[in-house]
Amino acid sequence: MDLQDTGGKGTPVVFLHAATGHGGMWEHQLPAFAAAGYRCIAFDRSAEGFASDQLEALAAKLALPRFHLVGTAAGAIIAVDYALSHAPRLRSLVLANTIVGVQDADYLEMSQRLRPSPQFDKMPADFRELGPSYRAANAEGTKRWNTLAKAKPRVSYTTRNRITYAALETIKLPTLLLTGDADLYMPPPVLKMFATRIKGSESAVLPECGHSAYWEQPELFNRAVLEFLKKY
Repeated sequence: MDLQDTGGKGTPVVFLHAATGHGGMWEHQLPAFAAAGYRCIAFDRSAEGFASDQLEALAAKLALPRFHLVGTAAGAIIAVDYALSHAPRLRSLVLANTIVGVQDADYLEMSQRLRPSPQFDKMPADFRELGPSYRAANAEGTKRWNTLAKAKPRVSYTTRNRITYAALETIKLPTLLLTGDADLYMPPPVLKMFATRIKGSESAVLPECGHSAYWEQPELFNRAVLEFLKKY
């Protein structure tokens, strides 16, 4: 397991990467969060077993106290799965740019309207996962994202829990929902739909970014998450 750990005595923050990419994609977050006093941990998941079990095994190995969990895209689905099984281990939950993994029939039907299959999945990864503003304005950043994203194979995952609207309503952890205004997976109306299910959650829509807010708008992303974490 490839692991990045900034160490130190600060409250741990564990970062869960998307299906595309790996733990190294958090290069804009780890230094900023470490500078804010947190111990930052990012690791590369494998496709073997339940991803939330891999996280629990890592937390046990590192003897982590209660920690903050930050996930993006598929990483946020795993974060929800982990929270449903191990809520007492967590201080807070940050779910960014994610379809959350909900299995209710009406949600799956809506998702098909948003992202017709198989056509959508055949589009280049950077088209699906980086917004048009970023691709137009930041050629070097787009190139860097593609280089990192292609460095390792896309990682599939399975969840231990069946994630449904009803399951989301059981989450009592402090939760922050984030998305980009041009996210093809979690457009703002979908974020609002999840926010109504996770009682007491906070939410934010970041401007001029798509499905990878952590990468496209790192300063805004970091500020929003750090402001949230310091309350817990």
